[in-house]
Amino acid sequence: MSAETAEAAVAPGGQAALDRELVERYGSPLYVYDLDRVERARADLRAALPDGFTLYYSLKANPHPGLVRALREGPGGCRAEVCSTGELASALEAGHPADTILYSGPGKTAVEMAAALTAGVRTFSVESPGDLRRLGAEAVRHGTVARVLLRVNSAAAAATTSIRMTGTPSQFGIDAETLPGLLPALLEVPGTEVVGAHFFPLSNSKDEESLTAEFTATVEQAAALEHDLGLPLSVLDIGGGFAAPYSVPGERPHYPNLRAALEKALDTRLPRWRTDGLEIACESGRHLVGDSGRLLTRVTNVKESRGRTFAVLDAGINTLGGMAGLGRLLPLSVDPAGHRTGEAVQVSLAGPLCTPGDLLSRSVRMPAPRPGDVLAVPNTGAYGPTASLLLFLGRPAPAELLLRGGEVVSASRLVSSRTEVA
Repeated sequence: MSAETAEAAVAPGGQAALDRELVERYGSPLYVYDLDRVERARADLRAALPDGFTLYYSLKANPHPGLVRALREGPGGCRAEVCSTGELASALEAGHPADTILYSGPGKTAVEMAAALTAGVRTFSVESPGDLRRLGAEAVRHGTVARVLLRVNSAAAAATTSIRMTGTPSQFGIDAETLPGLLPALLEVPGTEVVGAHFFPLSNSKDEESLTAEFTATVEQAAALEHDLGLPLSVLDIGGGFAAPYSVPGERPHYPNLRAALEKALDTRLPRWRTDGLEIACESGRHLVGDSGRLLTRVTNVKESRGRTFAVLDAGINTLGGMAGLGRLLPLSVDPAGHRTGEAVQVSLAGPLCTPGDLLSRSVRMPAPRPGDVLAVPNTGAYGPTASLLLFLGRPAPAELLLRGGEVVSASRLVSSRTEVA
């Protein structure tokens, strides 16, 4: 659904009443996350994966410690995959033992590596020979050995849809065609032990067929690297790509055929995965938390400008930035949290910031808005506040609520501050 044609549907009465009650109590903008939906998403994904898989939650989707803790606890709990010391702090706050955390990302600095090692992290995904050497040097300084997954940038892609993360020049991963010449030296870096491979071929897969094709190709390539080059393979992280709708109505997809396809690929190319301790891992962010969240925002002003109606909201790209202001409009839809009816009109949704770029949608169809109206943006549990221009113009961050069984169990707000540095 494009931003030009997004339709606004009237929210169900119970949900609308709850939205207005929460806004009255906690203010707006307001993110509301339903932990019951988070746990349901985890259970559904676990059911789609073979038994015994390690499942990582990628904190980049939403590092709120309450969400991270909910995904860790209970049956089928997730481990944490982090890409920064901030995400590491959230994972530790949520109760993840440091030695179960996977630290990844293409821009790890020596300072960040040292902080992670000091905290007790021992498993890292490395993206290049330089990344590996820096990690090894820090591990030696800390008197330890870092367990390493080599992230591989495959030479080709199996799927033709979705966000491509492999098969092209990239800051992510070691180009597969260079591994024959590089691997002997990579295996000898002091302070490190290469224990496996990490692939991440696509993001937000558009369909199960594409996802299955990429995972199958990943298993085949990992088996070939082990057999042909002697890559140590006690851990294989096949990545993610599990999808979820973002800021529009829609249901989280299910993958009824994935388990059988993965079992077939592994039994064919890496049959020891069932018997001798080969750990198979995958990771997910938006799929686990995306449909848990709603963003509630209030209309502060309505104005006409040269034939267009603008609803000015208290939430803008500082609140729902769609990956932090990439200069594109979101395919956004809203639910008016009330029962007012009337002929739908075309409305542009603008935020409160002093920039013409603060436009969430050029055209949403909805009943004529009025100041004070509460609007709800669905499916915003992933890539919300921390993926937005949160500090621009110094406006307060949105409050974030966690609900369980319809009851508020946590209310918090990110607060920025300046700290003197040496």
